[in-house]
Amino acid sequence: MSHQQHPGGRTALVVDDDPFFRIALSKILIDRLGCVEIIEAASFDGALERLVERPGISVALFDLAMPGMSSPSNLGVIRETFPQTMVVMISASSARADVISALQAGAHGYVPKSLGVAGIVAALQTIFEGKIYVPASLSDVVTAGQAADGPSSATLSVKSPPDTLDGLTPRQRDVLIRLMDGMSNKEIARDLKLGEGTVKIHMAALFRNLGVKSRAAAAVAGARMAQAVTTP
Repeated sequence: MSHQQHPGGRTALVVDDDPFFRIALSKILIDRLGCVEIIEAASFDGALERLVERPGISVALFDLAMPGMSSPSNLGVIRETFPQTMVVMISASSARADVISALQAGAHGYVPKSLGVAGIVAALQTIFEGKIYVPASLSDVVTAGQAADGPSSATLSVKSPPDTLDGLTPRQRDVLIRLMDGMSNKEIARDLKLGEGTVKIHMAALFRNLGVKSRAAAAVAGARMAQAVTTP
């Protein structure tokens, strides 16, 4: 769903698998924070595709518990691939480890949903002013300089590569299976009915999630995960 009022203002991407929260956050962004266009996605894969399709998105707001966000590596891919887009985590979790992981992966802020409307507005306003927002209880976790410059200046939280294909997003699984079949990016794009640029972004996310740097290494990792499924 996309709401557009006036040209020339901030465009926001709201990514949450709860449609009611997407509606509520969209209203806050338009009515209270001056955003003029809201684009929605319900998963990490969908968010990547919206970001490729709409290069003018200035801020992307992600739910940590949403499909595809189990690894901070995925957030790191977004920060590296779309450096002009501010990335904000809005989550029901206030766990210290979740906050640290998100900030170390390059998030511009971490906003607990428990803050309520007024608190969320204040937190997002802080981020839109170019500052880093963290919950008051964790304000000493990371300096603004570490988070503001993204993954290059903060140590990305390292998570072990997934043991099975279930540890990947649906689109990453699609891409990996076709890569293992020897398809090129162009062939994968045609088979999945995606743009070749979109496939490259999914491939980058796949490599990051698997902890590899080449197609051959990804294929080996895929074979290992497939073996884990079939081995009793």
